[in-house]
Amino acid sequence: MSAATTRSRTPDRLCAEAVDLARAAAEEAAAPGVVGEHVGVVSEGDRVVTHFFESKEPGYRGWRWAVTVARASRAKVVTLDETVLLPGTDALLAPEWVPWSERLRPGDMGPGDLLPTEADDMRLEPGYSGEDAPPPNSAVSDEMADRVEAEDAEIVSRTPSRGAIGAVAEELGMRRARVLSRYGLHTAADRWDDAFGAKTPMAQAAPATCVSCAFLMPLGGSLGQAFGVCANEFSPADGRVVSLAYGCGGHSEAAVMPKPPRPAAPVLDSMRADEFPLRPAPDSGSVPDHADGSPDDLGHS
Repeated sequence: MSAATTRSRTPDRLCAEAVDLARAAAEEAAAPGVVGEHVGVVSEGDRVVTHFFESKEPGYRGWRWAVTVARASRAKVVTLDETVLLPGTDALLAPEWVPWSERLRPGDMGPGDLLPTEADDMRLEPGYSGEDAPPPNSAVSDEMADRVEAEDAEIVSRTPSRGAIGAVAEELGMRRARVLSRYGLHTAADRWDDAFGAKTPMAQAAPATCVSCAFLMPLGGSLGQAFGVCANEFSPADGRVVSLAYGCGGHSEAAVMPKPPRPAAPVLDSMRADEFPLRPAPDSGSVPDHADGSPDDLGHS
C-alpha cells in the first residue's frame, strides 16, 4: 500500500476537529431543527474531510447532511467546501425513474389519450415502398449523376416525391403509411397465444379445438393460418382473437342436446256415454241400514 493511499484514508486532524464549522454550515443550508447528531467523518483526500450529520427532515429517513471541509497546505485555517444532503445505506429512496413508454401496460389508455409511436418502431415498417433512394444502377442514382456531371450532361430526376407516392397509394386502396413488420406480427401472435392458446386451462379441458368450431370466424392474411375470432356469446373468448388450437366448452359440435320428451296426447272416448247413478247403492256401505225398512226423511216433498 502506497503512502498516498495511507494519507487519503487517514482524516486530517484539523479538518476532522472542525465539527462545529460543519454543523453551522449544515444548519444554514437546512431548515431549523432538522440537523441531528454527528454520525461520522470520512477522508476524501489530502486535507479534505466530509462530516456527516443525521437528518431529521420528515420524509428523508436514513438521509445524512454531508459537509466537506478542507484546508490549504501548511495552513491552520479550515474552510468550507460543500454542503449537500445525501442518502445513507438504509435511506428511503424513490423508485428508479422509468420512461412512460415502458410504464404503459395494456388497458391503461382511456378516452382522449394519445399513444405516439416512434419513427423507428420495430413493430412497424413502411407500407407504401421500402427505401426512397433509387437502386444503384438506375438512371437517377448518385453514381450515374456523378458520371453525367463529369461529361457536362444534364439529367432530370424521376424519383417520385412522398406526396406523389401517398396519392398513388391512396388511389390503390393502400392508405396506411406503415404496416406491421415481421417482428410486430410475431409479438402479437405471442400475446394472443398466451391469452387464448392451446396451453390455457380452458383449452386443456375443452372437448375439441376451435379449428372445427362453427363459431370461429377466420382472419385474413398470414395470421389466418393460426388464429381466428370467436363469435360465441357464451364463450369466455367471445369477440377475441383465439388460436386455432384453443377450445372451450361452448364448441358447436361438443354435444347434441337431446330433445325434451313430448307428452302423449290425451285419450278421449266420445263414442259412448258413461252412466253415473244418482243415488248410491244400498249395499255400498255409504247408506245407513234401517231396520224398519223406511228411509229417512231427506226433506223432499
